[in-house]
Amino acid sequence: MTNTVSPEAPPAYVDVLDKKENVDDRIDDKSDAVVVDEKEVEEVLDLYVPLIMDPKIPYEPNPLTVRAVLVGIVLGALVNASNLYLGLKTGFTFPASIFGSIFGYGIVKILSKSKLPIIGGSFGPQENSIIQAAATGSGGIAGIFVGGIPAIYRLGAIDGTPKENFGAIITITLVCSFFGLFFVTPLRKFFVIRVARELKMLFPTPTAVALTIRSMHAGAAGARDAMSKLKALGLAFTLALFQRVASYYAIGILYDWHPFTWIHIWSHGTSWALNIESYGWFFEWTPAFIGSGMLIGMNSAISLFGGAVLSWGIIAPVLIHYGECIGKQVYPDDPYWDSYYTFASLSDLGKETPSPRYWLLWPGVLIMVATSIAELLVQYKVLAHAGKAVWKGMAGGLNQLTIKVRGHPNPWLADQADRYADNPDMVADPAKPEDQVPMWQWMLGLLVSIVVGILIFHYQWGVHPGLTILACLLGFLFSFLAIQIGAVTDQTPLTAASKASQLVFGAATSGHGFSIKHAQRINLVAGGLASGAADVGMSLTSDFRTGFLLSTPPRKQFYAQAMGTLISVFLAPGLFVLFTQAYPCILTGDDRKCAFGVPSVAAWAAVAQAVTDPSVSIPWSSGIFSIVMAIVCVLQVIVRHFYLVGEREWVRNWLPNWGAIALSFVLPNPVFTTASLFGALVAASWRKWKLSSFELYGYAVAAGFIAGEGLGGVIGAVLQIAGVSGDVYGTGVGCPGNEC
Repeated sequence: MTNTVSPEAPPAYVDVLDKKENVDDRIDDKSDAVVVDEKEVEEVLDLYVPLIMDPKIPYEPNPLTVRAVLVGIVLGALVNASNLYLGLKTGFTFPASIFGSIFGYGIVKILSKSKLPIIGGSFGPQENSIIQAAATGSGGIAGIFVGGIPAIYRLGAIDGTPKENFGAIITITLVCSFFGLFFVTPLRKFFVIRVARELKMLFPTPTAVALTIRSMHAGAAGARDAMSKLKALGLAFTLALFQRVASYYAIGILYDWHPFTWIHIWSHGTSWALNIESYGWFFEWTPAFIGSGMLIGMNSAISLFGGAVLSWGIIAPVLIHYGECIGKQVYPDDPYWDSYYTFASLSDLGKETPSPRYWLLWPGVLIMVATSIAELLVQYKVLAHAGKAVWKGMAGGLNQLTIKVRGHPNPWLADQADRYADNPDMVADPAKPEDQVPMWQWMLGLLVSIVVGILIFHYQWGVHPGLTILACLLGFLFSFLAIQIGAVTDQTPLTAASKASQLVFGAATSGHGFSIKHAQRINLVAGGLASGAADVGMSLTSDFRTGFLLSTPPRKQFYAQAMGTLISVFLAPGLFVLFTQAYPCILTGDDRKCAFGVPSVAAWAAVAQAVTDPSVSIPWSSGIFSIVMAIVCVLQVIVRHFYLVGEREWVRNWLPNWGAIALSFVLPNPVFTTASLFGALVAASWRKWKLSSFELYGYAVAAGFIAGEGLGGVIGAVLQIAGVSGDVYGTGVGCPGNEC
């Protein structure tokens, strides 16, 4: 499970991205917003063509500059570190695009004033998009290190430690990264150019990034606003960083607030409060998830919290009450704390009655998978377009080959290849032919990555070449799924993709004579390739969308993200080794006293066990509940897509977000949902108080909070290894058992 949190569109453009009617009424409602003329509003409304930029912006002959790539890689590295920390802790990762575009603007804007070669010179929006592309590349691929890879160690499916297996980890990262990068490149024209308008594939977050970059380069006023954003981001980043580091030494005061533990202490151990505490009902002052709540909006935040109430406030207690599930005492030998339990253990599956967390895992997974598949199927037109596009691309390639061999075209192939050009909804590609990624580059890269992947997976991980090819096919399929759904809903279903891949490989290895550990290793490694490639593919397509709006040459974007990705191939494994050395419980599965909840790791491991180990089964009641909930979710998708249209479309805003609810089922406790709801309430109040202020500072503050806490987590790992961490020199006062 790796969940990428995507923000809503920036507030200044919310109405533009959500609805296009009644423009004048909405502008009147925003009395404190920045005033724009009617011509600009009309131009902004068409977000399926490149944006009209400020005519005073100098021409950018080559936006792919050394300074842009280096700054983007450094900023992406910060996000990579943040994502590894936050992903291991919560299962969530965050895109680097907003952080990279705003922070990158400030840094390069200052550098541009220098007279030194390479460092100085004019700075425009296309170079800004190169910064965020490089940041996206170096900030990516953390997903496999918060899910499948540590799950391999947790299940004992590989010998040694991550440090000892560092070379093998780098090679699998290399394959996952560049396979996804190469195979998604030719899909740019299909998703961004050919079908975007007809299928309303707006790509909300990439579009928001492009609009933000354009606004920052809109003359003197835009520059002033951009520097204000940068200051807000820098301040939020610094505060979150210092708060996270300081909280290690007084975690029960500065980070985790446990009111039910306090009641237990005040009552001298005679209250019933620890029973509530045991289900994870406490508040965490986590800047990252307060920031994410500011980004995701009220609907998703309420759905997350509502899912937590349903799962950890109703279902889990009922399961415990009727003996369907059990908990484990955290302090069985301490009479004062012996009523404190954990209900999130995923150890000893198949050997004892499971915990509520294991029971809840399956409805969460099935809801995600069913909803994602339903979202894809209701957009059946995209599948039809894809088939036509593939055929016409093949026809065009064969026709070009015919011309080279015979000296003249094949009329039938030429006709098939030219049909798509007659589509009136197809917008013109602003990129010149020489600015496209050359076919030989992505085709050769794709072929090499597949061949290298087959060899690496066979000799290092014991995966049959046929299964590696299956993983590649699933990676392409899940990329298609992730891009299509993400472009419409702004929610990338990587969790659904990873779990679906595990189910497929569970079936593929069943009955073929593999040992349980070997089958689990194949399940996790091959599933990681499929979901990791889909993650990278979605990131590059998002960058292409941002570049399309800013008229950035896609070839330059591809190179920038490729360079950033190459850095992440070594950076992410190194950070993974750092965290696992500082916190061995990440790999051992000590659920009771670990600083990291590792929900994604536990979910990957549990699914792998369920599909490979005959002694591990899905509880019957959980399976029935999962099927019922999946049916409900699919029906909502159908009703929303086919019935809630036209004058009834407003009802969509009030429907629950089942993807968010499913995440609450999979999380080990509700603490992150409460923090996200708090952040969403802060954002809603801020907007209501002064919309223009939130438009200027809100998203920058949220991005700073997320990155700041993530870097604070990296510093915490270093302190842990150095033996000067909070558990040595700090206090656990205010925590259950004086431990948080």
